[in-house]
Amino acid sequence: MTRVATSLSRIRLLPTWGRLVAGAALVLAVLVLVVVFFPWDWLRGPVNRYVSDRTGRPFEITRRLDVQLGRTITVKADGITFANPDWARDPYLVKAESAEFDIRFWTLLRGQVDLPRVSLSQPVLGLQIQPDGRRTWALGKDTSDAGTVPRIGQLLVDKGVLNYLAEAQGADIKTEFGMTAASEAEAGTAAAARDMPLSYKARGTWKKETFSAQGRTGSVLQLSDTQVNPFPIEINASAGRTTLQARGSIGNLAALDGLDANFDLKGSTLADLYNLLGVVLPDTPVYALRGHLGKQGAVWKVAAIQGRLGKSDLSGDLTYDRSGQLALLSGKVQSKSLDFEDLGPLIGVPTGASGTTSKTVAKDKSSSAVKQVQAAGKVLPNATLDFERLKTMNADVNYKVVDVRNAGAFPLDRFDARILLKDGVLQLDPLDMGMAGGRLAGLVRIDANSKPALVQARLEARMLQLNQLFPRIERTEGSLGKLNGRIDLTGRGNSGAQVLGSSSGSVALLMGRGQVSNILLEFMGLDGGEIIKFLASGDRNVTLRCAAAAFDVKQGLMTSRAILLDTTDTLVNGTGQISLADETLDLVLYPQPKDQSILSLRSPLKITGTFSRPAVGPDKAALAGRAGIALLLGAINPLLALAATVETGPGKDADCERVLAVASPVKPPEKPAAASSAAK
Repeated sequence: MTRVATSLSRIRLLPTWGRLVAGAALVLAVLVLVVVFFPWDWLRGPVNRYVSDRTGRPFEITRRLDVQLGRTITVKADGITFANPDWARDPYLVKAESAEFDIRFWTLLRGQVDLPRVSLSQPVLGLQIQPDGRRTWALGKDTSDAGTVPRIGQLLVDKGVLNYLAEAQGADIKTEFGMTAASEAEAGTAAAARDMPLSYKARGTWKKETFSAQGRTGSVLQLSDTQVNPFPIEINASAGRTTLQARGSIGNLAALDGLDANFDLKGSTLADLYNLLGVVLPDTPVYALRGHLGKQGAVWKVAAIQGRLGKSDLSGDLTYDRSGQLALLSGKVQSKSLDFEDLGPLIGVPTGASGTTSKTVAKDKSSSAVKQVQAAGKVLPNATLDFERLKTMNADVNYKVVDVRNAGAFPLDRFDARILLKDGVLQLDPLDMGMAGGRLAGLVRIDANSKPALVQARLEARMLQLNQLFPRIERTEGSLGKLNGRIDLTGRGNSGAQVLGSSSGSVALLMGRGQVSNILLEFMGLDGGEIIKFLASGDRNVTLRCAAAAFDVKQGLMTSRAILLDTTDTLVNGTGQISLADETLDLVLYPQPKDQSILSLRSPLKITGTFSRPAVGPDKAALAGRAGIALLLGAINPLLALAATVETGPGKDADCERVLAVASPVKPPEKPAAASSAAK
């Protein structure tokens, strides 16, 4: 007291302004002493009541409260419980042995809870978000108000449990945290334990798929602010039939911003990623990919992709931008070598060792992709394709295949296309495929906004080699000729079979000079004498002057406009229909030889049956008439029976230029009638 009196006496001796300054300093010193030594724990009860009243749920600091004032206020609480709303599954939002957190004072005055740092000891956290937007971590009475969600910068946890439930995401995950044990460090993971001392294990469901994950991370988790140094993380996770391994760093855990990691991704089909991540990718065989994954803001980048899809390789770079109303996938990918069978799931064609199956398999419950195989007796792909997914994102991707292997009956050599998807409309434009030594190019357009999907195909074939186009048909090995064609079809449906079965437009195949097997023509005309001669002396090729097959297509029914094959030996005309809806054939070919032959039972050749089991044979009624005459004459004199089979060769050369012009969908100006004669 003597010292205080002395100080006050000295203050009285100072000038007026000096006394004011000294008084203010003394008051400030007293306030500092009060703040430093204030028993904050006395306010524990009022604080508990105040927070409970403002949030509408019980809040309690159970043992001790301490506060350090400043521009950023630090609060220390021993024992803390904060209840969840009544609608939540878990009773507590947070229950911890102790908690320490910083609060920015000025933002708190504006009603925003900004926590640059939160440290929890042995917490149990219950996070839940409802489909209507209510969330347990919103601190207002209206838990659907995103403005009451606190902003958390860094989170420090020694060990604990986090429960996360989100019905709309099909997520129910329990994660357990713990510090790396010393024994693990001694076992050779000392560096990992030092850099990533916090280990975790998670189990549950994600997107309604069985989910599990484990790994390590840094002791300080950055939840929002990306300006500080990122923290390391490694993960080994699986969801359904998809597994992911990644190691790298991340700057913002809540938004996955500042992600910089190498990854290995494996699964049964890339289509599963639509259900897990919302990225529309095609149905594929089993895959294994690796590369580098990064994210800044709304843009994901997958660089240096290397891996395999089935028996095919894949490489390239992709970007996934979610800043727009619809996400945009863009980039370039390439396959140096692609196995043709791996393309099957993309268009709904069944694959397997034999390439065919006889039954339909329902959707695999563990996959998001439809798994169907071909129905018995059908050739056109009938697996349902999910065109609705095309509305969920946009894309602009270039895909190039340098070499296609094992194409079999579909002699595809290479593939190059720009895949453009915008507002539910998918276009392969330009589409350029190497096929049978030639080229098939044009565009394919799928409008998923139409119900069912509207599909258009405009393709032109150039210089396809005849012997490569039908490699499995005997007697075409030595055939020579270059085939051109045009396909212009529009159909509706959700499978290849539905689209073709409802399509309308035109199909035309044209061929100029070449060579074909003569024995093939003689079989077609049932010329016994020529067949015997060739079997004895060997087959030979004859000159092909021209060939054409043109069809008008309406609602899946192809009606012939022109069918013709003209060689130096035989003229073949044809007519008929092909049903793409029923996969049936009804064609008649009329061979007319240009030479004389014995042992000939010339008659129209009928092609019937289905695509999977075609039937080729002579018109039995016409053939029976000629055979009956031969039998009658043979009863009189065996030599006269041969006379009935003698063919005098009424066939004449066709006017190929005119026939090809008629067969072509776009007709060039015709020559005057006097300059040409009609083909028979």
